[in-house]
Amino acid sequence: MTVTPLGIPRRMLEFTLDGEEARVPEGSTILDACRAAGKDVPTLCEGDTLRPKNACRVCVVEVEGARTLVPACSRKAEPGMEVHTDTERARHSRKIVLELLASSVDLSTTPKVAGWLKEYAAKPDRFGPDAARLNEEPKVDNELYVRDYDKCILCYKCVDACGDQWQNSFAISVAGRGFDARIAVEHDAPLTDSACVYCGNCIEVCPTGALSFKSEFDMRAAGTWDESAQTETTTVCAYCGVGCNLTLHVQDNEIVKVTSPHDNPVTHGNLCIKGRFGYQHVQNRD
Repeated sequence: MTVTPLGIPRRMLEFTLDGEEARVPEGSTILDACRAAGKDVPTLCEGDTLRPKNACRVCVVEVEGARTLVPACSRKAEPGMEVHTDTERARHSRKIVLELLASSVDLSTTPKVAGWLKEYAAKPDRFGPDAARLNEEPKVDNELYVRDYDKCILCYKCVDACGDQWQNSFAISVAGRGFDARIAVEHDAPLTDSACVYCGNCIEVCPTGALSFKSEFDMRAAGTWDESAQTETTTVCAYCGVGCNLTLHVQDNEIVKVTSPHDNPVTHGNLCIKGRFGYQHVQNRD
C-alpha cells in the first residue's frame, strides 16, 4: 500500500458550481472541483503531474462577473464565486476548439475525443479539405519511440516534462512562431543527435499519441494493437534501489509498453530509460 504524506492542512472554501454548493480545499482549481463533483469537463493539455499551460482551451467554463470564459484547469476556486460549466457559451466555445483541432490535427489516437466530438456536435469537416495540416510522415529515428507531428496539438507538455518541471534535459523546445510553431529538438536534428536521454517522460504526458512507444507504433501499423486485450500490472523496478513503480502493459503474454503511476510518491509518473524501456530481459530466456 502506498502511504502519502499528509502535508499541511488546507482550509475549505465554498462556492457555487452549476447552482449547487461546492467545497474544495484552498488552492484547488475549478477543474479539481468539477472532477470531485463528478462533472465531465473535457481537457487535453491539462496533466496531473505538470503545471497548467492553458494551451488547448477545451476546458473553459463561465464565471459570473468575468468578461471572458476561463480555463478550468488553471483558474483557482475562490470563495463565493459562481461557476457554470454547461452554458451555451461554454459549450459553443468547446465545440469550435474541437472543430479547429480535429480539422488540422490527427486525433485518432487521442482518448475521449471521439465522444466529445459527438457530445458537442462538432463538425471538423465543415472547414473543407483545404484545412491546413502538416501531412508529415512520422519520425522514426530510434528504436524506442516515434514522433508523429501530424498528431501534435502544441500543448507544450513534453517541453515542460523534458525541461525544468521534471527531467531538466531541455532536449525539446518550440521552434518557429505563429502558424510555423512546432515542437523540435536543437536545429530540428534527429533525436539521436540531441540532448535526449530517452527517459520517455515526454511520452507519458503526451495527450494525443504524437509521441508513442515504437512497440505501440509498430503494432498499430500492423493492426494488432488492442488495449481491450491488455492487462496492467504494477510492480517495482529491479534496476536500482530507488524503488520506482512500473506499470507493465501486457498483451498476448508480451510486455508492449511500460508506464508509471502518477500518484506514486517516488516517481510521479516519471522513469529513466532502464525503467521505461529496459524490459526485454523479462521476455528473453537468452
